[in-house]
Amino acid sequence: MVTEKSVNLSSNKNQYVFMVAPAATKNEVRKTIQDVYGVHVLRVNMINTMGKKRRVGGHEGWKSGFKKAIVFLPAGEKIEVIAR
Repeated sequence: MVTEKSVNLSSNKNQYVFMVAPAATKNEVRKTIQDVYGVHVLRVNMINTMGKKRRVGGHEGWKSGFKKAIVFLPAGEKIEVIAR
């Protein structure tokens, strides 16, 4: 995810934020990040965000929520993120 908060985390604290599958576990995320980017992962925090209620005219519905992972890397390592 590229947001103002995630950019600050990656540049200042060496933490990176990824949207992951709802069924993903910390160990799966750790292993995938290490394989794909070739870095060592110190820690992974997971966050489940709830969907928000939305209304169009008289119809109410819900936006779907998502799960994100905050990945902590050691001081000397970095992940190159290209925003489009």
